[in-house]
Amino acid sequence: MADPVAKAKSERVKDEQVVEVVRPLAGKRIVVTRARSQASSLIQRIEKLGGEVIEFPTIEIQPPESYAALDGAIANIRTYDWLLFTSVNGVEQFLLRLQSLSKSMTELEGIKVGAIGPETAKRLEGAGIKNCVVPRQYQAEGMLEALSRQMMRGKRVLIPRAVKARDILPETLRRWGAAVDVIEAYRTGLPVADSSAIRSLLQAGGADMITFTSSSTVVNFVQLFQGQNLEALLAGIAVACIGPITKKTIEEMGGRADVVSEEFTIPGLVLAIADYFGRKTSPGNHATV
Repeated sequence: MADPVAKAKSERVKDEQVVEVVRPLAGKRIVVTRARSQASSLIQRIEKLGGEVIEFPTIEIQPPESYAALDGAIANIRTYDWLLFTSVNGVEQFLLRLQSLSKSMTELEGIKVGAIGPETAKRLEGAGIKNCVVPRQYQAEGMLEALSRQMMRGKRVLIPRAVKARDILPETLRRWGAAVDVIEAYRTGLPVADSSAIRSLLQAGGADMITFTSSSTVVNFVQLFQGQNLEALLAGIAVACIGPITKKTIEEMGGRADVVSEEFTIPGLVLAIADYFGRKTSPGNHATV
């Protein structure tokens, strides 16, 4: 007869091994710099894989100085052929003002809609806007690949977005012959934050990784530390970011990116982080995010 104590010990070891594999971030402390209002998805996925999250938001989503321009564009929305959203924030503000002006989604009938990525498309679908054009690469260059010069020539395009953003999308569309209105729908600002605690944590080796989900989170992080060199700030800690644009900003600030997600989404970033820490995850094998 098998020793019940040995059997129980063996089963416990197996269970612990399964938990360890399914939770590849166990024991890892990861700093999240995303805006507090948008960080829940990233935090939940990290925690699901066993990681401990340290929140240090370096960006804050704020309303525009005035809604006049956005309200004016919405009032004349039927004059546009295309409506392009480059973030969930742009969608949220657009829908908010649409409701404030007592207009319904029927106002958008006949207007083609583009979304920069799946999260933005999902928010639009939740509002009743389906069949969005979504690029294969979730950035401005990808959106341009999904469109074409012939498709956009002579069209009127509305892009509700942050005032501080890359201009490659509207500038290229204009070169293609489109009339483009870029309207400030929201601003990104620097939150009020005490950097001394996070500085002490980083210097003491109290975190394994820091994540950046946009160029703005990188720029603001450096600003919160009075412009100190990024590499000096993050010596000894791994750096993860979404996509090549954010990676480029990190490098311009004097740092380096150890993890760059191939898919420019929160799930893609978390999978890349899990891979970095040596435990690959996949739907048919171990954990999913």
